[in-house]
Amino acid sequence: MSALLFADASQRLQNALKYVNIPDDAIERLKLPKSSLKVSIPVRMDNGDLRIFPGYRVRYDDTRGPTKGGIRYHPNVSIDEVQSLAFWMTFKCATLNLPFGGAKGGITVDPKTLSRFELERLSRGYIDAVADFIGPDVDIPAPDVYTNPMIMGWMMDQYSIIKRHISPAVITGKPLTMGGSLGRDTATAMGAFFVIETVMPKVNRSPESTTVAIQGFGNAGAVLAELMFKAGYKIVAVSDSKGGIYAKDGLDIPSIKHFKESTRHLKAVYCEGTVCNIVEHDVITNEELLTLDVDMLIPAALENQITDANANDVKAKLIFEVANGPTSSAADDLLQQKGILVVPDILTNAGGVTVSYFEWVQNRTGLYWKLDEVNAQLKERMVEETERIWTIATDKSTPIRTAAYVHALNRIGEAVEAKGTKSYYLGAA
Repeated sequence: MSALLFADASQRLQNALKYVNIPDDAIERLKLPKSSLKVSIPVRMDNGDLRIFPGYRVRYDDTRGPTKGGIRYHPNVSIDEVQSLAFWMTFKCATLNLPFGGAKGGITVDPKTLSRFELERLSRGYIDAVADFIGPDVDIPAPDVYTNPMIMGWMMDQYSIIKRHISPAVITGKPLTMGGSLGRDTATAMGAFFVIETVMPKVNRSPESTTVAIQGFGNAGAVLAELMFKAGYKIVAVSDSKGGIYAKDGLDIPSIKHFKESTRHLKAVYCEGTVCNIVEHDVITNEELLTLDVDMLIPAALENQITDANANDVKAKLIFEVANGPTSSAADDLLQQKGILVVPDILTNAGGVTVSYFEWVQNRTGLYWKLDEVNAQLKERMVEETERIWTIATDKSTPIRTAAYVHALNRIGEAVEAKGTKSYYLGAA
């Protein structure tokens, strides 16, 4: 399936190429990743056993600068999946005009089965294996699925031990005490919120009249749900990896978030102080959540959730992709035929990599920003690029996803052209 994922991701590129005039050199560069690394990570388990975990890092394209992308820990991680995610990161960075190319990494592991000691040994072992493949001017990892600031801190520390000097700029998403940035933990959700708020007036919708279902109540989904709840949106359903909850009259998101953080269980509750009471709700599956009769659907879990198998059952009029690649290209066509507006991942969830860029800048300069500065800079970028992509979509009569890829392709094409292309060299001759 993961090999098909990359073919599916590449299809978006083909759709956008119809609307751009960029050098053939740029198209050729984007066909394959610049470099891919597969490693084996030996870990001594707490019971004395030795286990070997497969790890990966792909640098897809560095035309616009050092590559950037997260590291995920998941049982389904494969080289093809990592390559697809690195491909998306290339376009995401270009969409937000960040001076980065795209990369991604991962380890095939179920982190929930590891102790904290084993998790640290695995994380440091990964850096031991890829240390010559990354660097502040080469490739800068960050958190992704099932990785967090603590893991990023271990990784930065291990890289610094190997290089024999403190290197905070090699990893972003670190703890604040190790050079992390304020606002990084909420950046993906905050960026998505700014995109949603920019698009809503364009489709003549107000928060109070909009019902929302959010698949994925993790770091991004839960924070976004709370932001939207406070802004007046009626959130009727949320889910995590175990399933979801639905209440047609709306959910009290701050109470649910507090309850899940305390108990690790997702239930519809209302909390007063330390007392949380369960309120009436339906238990639903992640698949059922995707087809609820709501105004807005937000996939914020894993890739490939909306496919040609269930796209016709989607009833939402608006989809904002907070997960990476949650919609297949075949589903895109079906959603478009139904008149559903899809705002793509390479724009909607780009807040994380944008604040990672801010963290990298702060590490390089040694000057650290206040939270309101981070959020102001994030809002400016997210709103500006959303407006530009909306204009491209309107002018060229294309879906928002295609417009986002057109926007990114133009920037990548300009960078390739600046280094010399066939037309330049033949003209010079």
